[in-house]
Amino acid sequence: MGMHASASVLLVEDDADIRETLRTMLELDGYRVAEAENGRRALELLQAGARPSVILLDLMMPVMNGWQFREEQNRDPGLAAIPVVVISGDGRIAEKANGLGAAGCLRKPVDLDLLLATVARFAAREGAAPGLA
Repeated sequence: MGMHASASVLLVEDDADIRETLRTMLELDGYRVAEAENGRRALELLQAGARPSVILLDLMMPVMNGWQFREEQNRDPGLAAIPVVVISGDGRIAEKANGLGAAGCLRKPVDLDLLLATVARFAAREGAAPGLA
């Protein structure tokens, strides 16, 4: 078990290869990872009670994209508080992340060190305030 044993990540990404790579990296670093191939599935997991430390959200996905997911997430006060880090190959990702009220953004292809450092920020914050779990 790594130092992040209690921290979990919800990875929302339609590309199976990218999802597999990111999940493997996160698991090797000690995170528990739940996966969703689109925003609709991610919402189902959250509505079923999943409470990740952070959501890694791809923007361009079939069925329900990142923008639609954020709209639904923000409608539910219990889910709106979960921080979201947007992942996109778009050059204007920082601007888009701001527009979505995201806590951060990662540009594709994702730099794995940056990914782990970004996720660790949210995992550490959760650990520091157990009362807010």
